[in-house]
Amino acid sequence: MSAKKNPLGLNPLQLKTLTVLQQMAHTPRFATPQEDGAVMVANFPPPHGDHYHVGDATVMGRDMTGLHNIAVLAALERKGLIRSGFPGAALLTADGLAYDTGLADAILHRADH
Repeated sequence: MSAKKNPLGLNPLQLKTLTVLQQMAHTPRFATPQEDGAVMVANFPPPHGDHYHVGDATVMGRDMTGLHNIAVLAALERKGLIRSGFPGAALLTADGLAYDTGLADAILHRADH
């Protein structure tokens, strides 16, 4: 992707959703790599109180709402970052995997131990 921050002009919810999908794509429980470099993400995690466990990270529920919003997934699909399998899956394209959302450190909370 371009060096420009957020070159596709994603809104905050789209950025959060893509960040979570990228995290899921790096978690074997959710991810199935494809031959073309894309990754199928499925079996979205259930909530655990006010948060979700996504691999080695915890994500607050407020940052996961885009996964269940067809308009958010449709926007990411229009921009070529995913192919939606709404309501429970998404195929992250190579561009989607590489897109720097700038939010990983802000919404993916990891334990210190």
